[in-house]
Amino acid sequence: MSRNISIQPHYRHLADFIASVPDTMERDGQYIYGGRRNLIVSMTAPDGIVLNVKRYKIPSLPADIVYSIGIRTPKGQRAYEYPQILAQKGVETPQAVAYIEDRRCGLLRRSWLITEQCPYAHRMYELGDATPDEYEPMVKPLARFCAHMHESEVLHLDFSPGNILWERIEGEYHFSIVDINRMHFGPVGMVQGVNSFSRLWGPKRFIVLLCREYAYLRGFDADEAEKTMLSLRARFWHHYQKKREMEFHLEL
Repeated sequence: MSRNISIQPHYRHLADFIASVPDTMERDGQYIYGGRRNLIVSMTAPDGIVLNVKRYKIPSLPADIVYSIGIRTPKGQRAYEYPQILAQKGVETPQAVAYIEDRRCGLLRRSWLITEQCPYAHRMYELGDATPDEYEPMVKPLARFCAHMHESEVLHLDFSPGNILWERIEGEYHFSIVDINRMHFGPVGMVQGVNSFSRLWGPKRFIVLLCREYAYLRGFDADEAEKTMLSLRARFWHHYQKKREMEFHLEL
């Protein structure tokens, strides 16, 4: 088994701590998430920085071959490299700290991504059954964030409630995207853009207002954008309901 560790220059003083993370994260980390695929914990580095550590599952054999012979970059490596691209484009995401991967006979085994922890305490899940007083103030700032991101040729391919963090600071909304291993860098048209809203939680009116404001900012026809988004949204949520219970009151 061989282990490779990549560390961003600003964090090289944490090299010893980072090297120990694969062996200590379950013991010393504070649990955040653990599903069938990945484990995420938070850890405090010796210099006091709070870090998130994500351990990826061992890929299936077909995926492992694709990653290992260079057809596609592993998820963790993409999530390690993309923050630098997003920073250049002015799109907020937690700073990448390090990426660790184990390989055996050239095949990818475990991998770990270490990032700074985003200080924003809220996720879009909170808008599931929000009232107009709760969601209306967010419409324009979120639309501006999405419009800027897409006009900067950045499209998050998993723009779901858990991957959008937000905070209201001194009356202004701030947003950060996470889980960024699935991204498209290139022109973002109307259909791709409004499809980003199809997975969001919240009252139908919130999603419609968001879509129309986004269309206005990007110079799209608002009626066409709304019609397209609602069709994509209905398709997504009909499929979602077949697999699990709804966590909020869904209006289609």
